[in-house]
Amino acid sequence: MSDATKDEGYTGDGTRAVRAGLPEPVKHEPTLPGPVFAAHFHLPGEVTGPYAYGRDDNPTWTLLERAVGELEAPGREDAETLVFASGMAAISAVLFSQLRAGDAVVLPSDGYQVLPMVGAQLEAYGIEVRTAPTGGDAQLDVLDGARLLWIESPSNPGLDVCDIRRLAEAAHARGALVAVDNTLATPLGQRPLELGADFSVASGTKQLTGHGDVLLGYVTGRNSEAMAAVRRWRKIVGAISGPMEAWLAHRSIATLQMRVDRQDATALTLAETLRQRPEISGLRYPGLPDDPSHKIAAQQMRRYGCVVSFTLPTRARAERFLEALHLVEDATSFGGVRSTAERRRRWGGDAVPDGFIRMSVGAEDPEDLVTDVLRALDESAD
Repeated sequence: MSDATKDEGYTGDGTRAVRAGLPEPVKHEPTLPGPVFAAHFHLPGEVTGPYAYGRDDNPTWTLLERAVGELEAPGREDAETLVFASGMAAISAVLFSQLRAGDAVVLPSDGYQVLPMVGAQLEAYGIEVRTAPTGGDAQLDVLDGARLLWIESPSNPGLDVCDIRRLAEAAHARGALVAVDNTLATPLGQRPLELGADFSVASGTKQLTGHGDVLLGYVTGRNSEAMAAVRRWRKIVGAISGPMEAWLAHRSIATLQMRVDRQDATALTLAETLRQRPEISGLRYPGLPDDPSHKIAAQQMRRYGCVVSFTLPTRARAERFLEALHLVEDATSFGGVRSTAERRRRWGGDAVPDGFIRMSVGAEDPEDLVTDVLRALDESAD
């Protein structure tokens, strides 16, 4: 954020998103400089200054990292953000840079479907992996002696929520670090560092960038020693974002507040509508007042996300429903301006029923989207 913006004390999410990470204005220069494509930089004499080699740093990353940091941890001088090639690159960087053989880590048993693969790799390196579900703060029961607690709230795809502040305080009392996957919430939905976490980790592929055209991840942390290890891991592995992807992500953040408000409001409208359908069971959306997670979500979240999940009676019904949709693409991922939905069980990694649907609400007109979903439900009936 520019010094002028800081001095004025603007705190609105829209203002912050539009201005985030912009350099100080220079006459005749663009407001947001274009991507810097460089594998190396001029470097005569001693190695000084920020840019030497393209795997270590890039000016386009710097602006994006500053932008994300201003959203995840506004006003915190001790926070640092690092961008990565994907959300999984960011997740791996935290886990593999902080854990050693003989350590124990607590992972959510209902988290992102790749986490079991990560857990198996951690175990191969001599790290004890414990799991517990997100709901009911169940990870507290397996926390003693752990080096790192990994929280995913809301969880993907089940949309359970845990009390991040409570878990973070308990973990720190036991000497453990805390990382929160903030992908579903985005920094406009919740700020894990303000809730006590040491790391906020996310896939920027999803709602943060919101157009389904960029793979990106990031880590924001408030422990300088821990973040130095994350940075070192990025350098060793080379899991770096391309400058074009970083620039597209930064450009997309300017519309984040508008997209999030539209998508999240429509998600609530859709969830309220689906609640009336008798063929639907297991409807979850943290913004619904009667959702099992709503009480905790309302205490720590400012927005509830764009994802709604529910179950249709059978696999065949779910597939007919997806095929009947006109405005909703049958695709994985979530958070884009075009609505998507999928039968999650097709991937085999989530413990959900065959008819379980994860729907990501886009920026279409709410009335059109709701009409399309209701029509598809009617047409897919037996």
